[in-house]
Amino acid sequence: MRGEPAKRCGRDVAAAAPGTLPPPEMNPLDPVAIDRAQSRAAAQYDQHAPLQRDVGARLLERLEYLRAPPARVLDLGGGTGRDAAELRRRFPRADVILLDRSLPMLRRARARLGWWRPLRRVCADAAALPLADASMDLVVSNLLLPWVADVPAVLGECRRVLRPGGMLLISTCGPGTLAELRAAWAAADPGPHVHRFAPLAALGDALLAAGFRDPVAEVDNWTLTYPDVRALLRDLRASGSTNAEPARRRALTSRAQLAALESAYESQRRDNVLPATFEVITAQAFGPDPGQPRRSRDGTDLAAIPLDSLRGSRIRR
Repeated sequence: MRGEPAKRCGRDVAAAAPGTLPPPEMNPLDPVAIDRAQSRAAAQYDQHAPLQRDVGARLLERLEYLRAPPARVLDLGGGTGRDAAELRRRFPRADVILLDRSLPMLRRARARLGWWRPLRRVCADAAALPLADASMDLVVSNLLLPWVADVPAVLGECRRVLRPGGMLLISTCGPGTLAELRAAWAAADPGPHVHRFAPLAALGDALLAAGFRDPVAEVDNWTLTYPDVRALLRDLRASGSTNAEPARRRALTSRAQLAALESAYESQRRDNVLPATFEVITAQAFGPDPGQPRRSRDGTDLAAIPLDSLRGSRIRR
């Protein structure tokens, strides 16, 4: 039995006050482990990712804020292409690009998207986008950031490729995610079994530091229910959502550890099911006007001067 999202308790919040750019260790993760998990999960991802599906659908509802249909759209970290297919349906005249680090995921997307009017699929790192400056009208990223080691770098790239006034739509996981599993593992074994997730304040700081305009975020608690712990672990593993803490144990989970985990998690059972909470943060922001500065790692403002403003000028030697 796979869980379904339960009651949402959300609230609109303004992004955090401006500050220095959060460090790359905002998500201290092992990128090699993430790549391996995503590649292994590609074949069965869609059957085991109900949260990604439903959060993506809710995220795309925010497209009503667009003033005009976008001409160029980037689905960043779009995996098997579910959201990209919906973006193409909503904007049939737009040039939609699906970008992901995992080649197996993009191969699965080809089967979903079909041969008629195929989308451009790009295998690349979200922290080094092979796209021109100010080339996108809309950038959408659904639950990619929880699996990114350098979130500020990714947001900086999103800002670079987004045209002035273009929209950024993102979702990520907050620190309350998998709280029940984290508590059960803490009682069963002292090692790190659930990696950490950045809070809303860190995301707000990163958006402002990257130079985005008018960032607004919403926090929702989603609850999936499972008949037992093994069903939850199966969904996490099959969707590539496994522990990527650098300090994690590399050995397989023993029967004794799994039994201790199951025993500890049973204290959370309600109405004959086990809950798994996901703190989901969704945010929207807009590309800044030309010339608006962004902050470097040490908090220094970096000017961005449009080339158009230099036309007609002369350099004297």
